Amino acid sequence: MTAQYPRPATQRIAIILAVVWQIGSSFLPQLGLGEPIGDRSDSVRTLITPSGWAFAIWGPLFFGSAVFAVWQALPKQAENDLVARIGWWAALALAAQGAWATYTQFANLTALSAVIILVSLVGLLAILRIMVGFQRDFTLPERLIVALTFSALAAWLTAASIVNITASLVFHGIGDGQDAVLTAGLVVVVGLIAAAAVARSRGNPWYALVFCWALLAIYFRGGQEAQAIAIACIVAAGLVVAATIAGLRDTANRRRWFG
Repeated sequence: MTAQYPRPATQRIAIILAVVWQIGSSFLPQLGLGEPIGDRSDSVRTLITPSGWAFAIWGPLFFGSAVFAVWQALPKQAENDLVARIGWWAALALAAQGAWATYTQFANLTALSAVIILVSLVGLLAILRIMVGFQRDFTLPERLIVALTFSALAAWLTAASIVNITASLVFHGIGDGQDAVLTAGLVVVVGLIAAAAVARSRGNPWYALVFCWALLAIYFRGGQEAQAIAIACIVAAGLVVAATIAGLRDTANRRRWFG
């Protein structure tokens, strides 16, 4: 997606609409439309379905998305090269989250829901790649509004995508999601993927922190039912933490994320 300067009004409006959909879709059950996502998740629960309290992270994620939507629309950001580069990817990723919530509340965690969440993840990983390769240092607002928000979203969607795919298999009658050894292996593999993502993103601490939050939620649910899951969560967290420490040993990487 090619960046344009100044940023077109269509991009700014698209991001605002995407965030309205992202956040607004979560309130549909309160209007009597569809079923809460938590109920859908419980209906196809697997050993890697996180504890319910983990989903409280959507509060800060929604807040960060809303702040980004307002901030990027300000006249001063019309020439912001970072926002110009990530803008359309942000609109795609945030809109896909709204589409996922809308669809899931009506249709459950089907194969299509997994496809939608993967579309959002692709957009977020593209943003992460742009941030990592960005030539100049971030300004303070860029670190707090862009880097923090989209790193956290990318990490949460990494974990959520795997959970969704596993739940979709159960929904379609492929396995029951209760094979502890197989599921533990999946957790370790995802941990390796997340650790590689952290390493490639210069020790990104925000990605690592949120991914470990997801692992903690799996540990306190599936990990209490099967020891293999608990061990897998610890191993995966160790891999991610090690990648973070290794990346942040570099002064330039610390400056990238902390200033």
